Amino acid sequence: MARVVVADGLDEGAVAELGKAFGPVSVKPADLGAELADAEILIVRSKTRVTPALLALAPKLKVVARAGVGLDNVDADACAERGIAVFNTPDASTVAVAEFAVAMIFSLLRHLPRADACMRASRWEKSALAGRELSGKTVGIIGFGRIGSSVADRLRPFGCRILTFSLEFLKNPGDTEVVPLEELLARSDIVTLHVPLTPETRHMMNAERIALMKPDALIVNTARGELVDEEALYCALKAGKLGGAALDVYPVEPYSGKLCGLENVVLTPHIAGSTAEGQARIGRQLVEKLKEIRL
Repeated sequence: MARVVVADGLDEGAVAELGKAFGPVSVKPADLGAELADAEILIVRSKTRVTPALLALAPKLKVVARAGVGLDNVDADACAERGIAVFNTPDASTVAVAEFAVAMIFSLLRHLPRADACMRASRWEKSALAGRELSGKTVGIIGFGRIGSSVADRLRPFGCRILTFSLEFLKNPGDTEVVPLEELLARSDIVTLHVPLTPETRHMMNAERIALMKPDALIVNTARGELVDEEALYCALKAGKLGGAALDVYPVEPYSGKLCGLENVVLTPHIAGSTAEGQARIGRQLVEKLKEIRL
């Protein structure tokens, strides 16, 4: 049986390195429970939830590694009770997610998905697809850690004014204006979310806060789906009280909800961190960190 179980897939090079360093590796097994019986290392992404019930299937488990940012799908307390080490790779996908957030902003401002769909349907709707420029816009970044600050770095050359609200003290915000959340929402043309999912941040973008935003403002979420109240967002977009939204994450995935029926929404299937370079970095960081742990 495999000593390492990779529940949700991983870069091929990283899988090969894991095999060299730790022995047999099982990738995306059909029967996860059976593979966990002898596993010492479990590697997950965002799909697999590491619960007490799952841990009960893995009596020999010593490490749970999250390939990516955040640990909200891992019951860290349950792991601690068993003496199971837990870690993630928060730095590996920073560039990929930051670039993707900016791409989502452009997709909304210039109606790129709609324009592509029109062309493929043999419709030349040039006048209906006039967009807006990013230059001169005020962008509110909620969360100014690795990814949020990287987004700011990529937006400044476009002449954007950057506002931020952070749950933590900012040591070096640079020329970023740190403001209360309500002020950020009221002043921003674009709001992009880059905070972890916690009880404090769940549905932080609710009906009351969305109502503070400009009627033509845009929301981008590449962090966690539960940060945004889906019903409140839908109602605001449907009523024309919000200009648009771009989402890569959802409360339930795969997603097929009512937002799919709106034209002023860009939806992608949780791919912000999915670049060849990013996945390779995740794999390298996982292997390096695992080698530091005495198994």
